[in-house]
Amino acid sequence: MTNDEVIKNTNYDLAIVGAGPAGLSAAIYASRGGLKTVVFEKALVGGQIVVTAEVENYPGFAETLTGFDIADKLKAHADKFGAEFKLEEVKAIGVEGLCKIIETDKGTYSTKSVIIATGAHPRKLQVPGEQKYTGRGVSYCATCDGALYRDKIVAVVGGGDSAIEEAIFLTKFAKKVYIIHRRDKLRAVKVIRDRVFKNKKVEYVWDSVVQGIDGGDMVETLHIYNRKLDEISDLKVDGVFIYIGIIPNNELVESRVELDPRGFIQTDEDMHTIIPGVFAAGDIIHKTLRQVVTANSDGATAAFSAEKWIEENSDKFD
Repeated sequence: MTNDEVIKNTNYDLAIVGAGPAGLSAAIYASRGGLKTVVFEKALVGGQIVVTAEVENYPGFAETLTGFDIADKLKAHADKFGAEFKLEEVKAIGVEGLCKIIETDKGTYSTKSVIIATGAHPRKLQVPGEQKYTGRGVSYCATCDGALYRDKIVAVVGGGDSAIEEAIFLTKFAKKVYIIHRRDKLRAVKVIRDRVFKNKKVEYVWDSVVQGIDGGDMVETLHIYNRKLDEISDLKVDGVFIYIGIIPNNELVESRVELDPRGFIQTDEDMHTIIPGVFAAGDIIHKTLRQVVTANSDGATAAFSAEKWIEENSDKFD
């Protein structure tokens, strides 16, 4: 089939890959704007937020929401405007030419434009109990969950800029914050190190790694191995925040778009990548703050920009 034939048989105006907050917000704005929109998701609609037990900082909701609540409301909103959802894993995206081709584990689709909203995932410790207690004391986002640990004891795993900045943030709520680091000094830049060393709420567990996470309904104990002393000990905490890196889910487009040094997609202010008609939004892009509210904003911007791009190229799709 020639590219012209594919264009004449375009299934959708917009295909969104990923149904986290960015993808769902894009679906709301695109379908409400009149675009024939499809959202592909290989796992749970809602993305990582679904496993978040409590969300206290979603604007406009003073009451605590669960991540599932937010995802459910976003999905229902997109449904209202006619967005179509397919629980299919996208295996490849063809972006050559004006029309884009989406290949999934169940079929092949053509679309005028694409929004990549595949997100990112935290680098895991890969220790016993980590998966079991995710959302129940194991967190990868202090900004999301820190306020839940007011007057409690928490640990932060990691020694880089993000880990130490989040440890400082957690001292606003927790009565004690342990920093567990595999080395005997922090990797964070000097200005951040200076700030944390002045904070009396912070205590350090040097030369150590977490080997296991235990508890009842919630996290209660970390099993710590001291690499220098070759000793194992237990640390009592109410929660643990893991900051050993975040990995973008960029496999579908990594060789064809511009990435930052950590692998996140570079976009312009309209969420447009360097490929015409291909946009990106949410945790997959290079950005400062990764929160539900910023993902919503990214998704809305990407959808608006996709609609505008399609209009500007409408004569080519006729």
